[in-house]
Amino acid sequence: MSQTRLADRQQLSPRLIGIGVALMVLMPVAMWLANRSSTLLLGLAVIPFAAVLILSGRTGELVGRMGRLLVTPPGLALAAFLAWALISILWSHAPLASLRAWGELALPIVFALAIAASGVFRPQPAWLRALALAIILACLLAMLELTSGLSQRAALGIGKLASFVFNRPAITALILAVPTIHGLWNLPGARRSDRILAVVLALAVTALALRSESSSARLGVAVCALCWGLSALWPRLTLTAAGCAFLLAMAVAPVLGVAAQNWLPSLILNRFAVMTGQARIDIWQSFGEVARARPIVGAGFGTSATMHEHPVAKEVSPAHRELLAASHPHDMPLQAWAETGVVGAGLLVLAGLLMLGRLRRLPAREMAPRLALFAGAFAIAVVGHGAWQGWWIAVLGASILWFGPGVAAPQGEDHG
Repeated sequence: MSQTRLADRQQLSPRLIGIGVALMVLMPVAMWLANRSSTLLLGLAVIPFAAVLILSGRTGELVGRMGRLLVTPPGLALAAFLAWALISILWSHAPLASLRAWGELALPIVFALAIAASGVFRPQPAWLRALALAIILACLLAMLELTSGLSQRAALGIGKLASFVFNRPAITALILAVPTIHGLWNLPGARRSDRILAVVLALAVTALALRSESSSARLGVAVCALCWGLSALWPRLTLTAAGCAFLLAMAVAPVLGVAAQNWLPSLILNRFAVMTGQARIDIWQSFGEVARARPIVGAGFGTSATMHEHPVAKEVSPAHRELLAASHPHDMPLQAWAETGVVGAGLLVLAGLLMLGRLRRLPAREMAPRLALFAGAFAIAVVGHGAWQGWWIAVLGASILWFGPGVAAPQGEDHG
């Protein structure tokens, strides 16, 4: 009987893995349909991947691997930031809302760690091809809707009838495309069809970024392409430059608005849409005053959404107080400063530099796409959405997982 049960479990494992992979592959299409769904997809994918170990009686391995991932230097720095963010809720003016924001950040991180720790998600060539096709499909569907004035969405009665809803799918497509393009291009055997698919994927992602309203997506595409190319030619120099740019952006965040207002030429500002031009600089100035008013510990994690109601708003000049109601600073480093102070921002700097330090150990071919993802994602975060939004963290986690080891390993091997 026990042997029969063991055989049944062994037969069930490939099916469970297939379900988990399908959920990972469907993420870009799901984000086109519902543009915050990536956290749900990533969370659901944990269940079948973890079940493979649980059914085989190896639950301890899952826990042990998660522990080992957490005690790596970047893992410890990230865990320290999460702990400090949780502590900072003590001085939030809306602790329940802050706790929800903390959960929105922490959950996708835990999901990604659990999938990595399961050891069963080892991207295969067929999986990469499927993901590439899913991203291309999502890009085509989004561009079709944008071209037709959202007529499909209106006919189905789903989502908001506004073109900005495709900003998140455009960013998702870019972030997931980086490991997919790298994986397809470097598959053993280097089939021409795989490389053609990689090129088509790159063109589709670029086309959607250009067609969408997302200046963040367009910036991300440009930074990714530039960083990838430079990393392939001068890997160490590009890595050092990226690290310096990251450090500088985090350091100047509290005075970003003032610097942009004084030094950014109006000729450049006028080339951007309203919310990416002067209005965004005004928002940076408002939240910059918050960061300078509470430089050590910040206003409390998750307070940006209602910063205009926080007691610190009284310390902001009347001219900039109104834009504290903008939901978030539209700049990740500034949000870290405003909410968690120099302590939280310093921990994020440490985590980022430790990640870049690990990239230095890789050969140029492997380092280049990972550095491009880091640089592109950070560029998007500097000018884009709220820093802790769950859909964004889930997409980043999924992208890192698609870079996972054993890209070309045969199905079923090395799942331990």
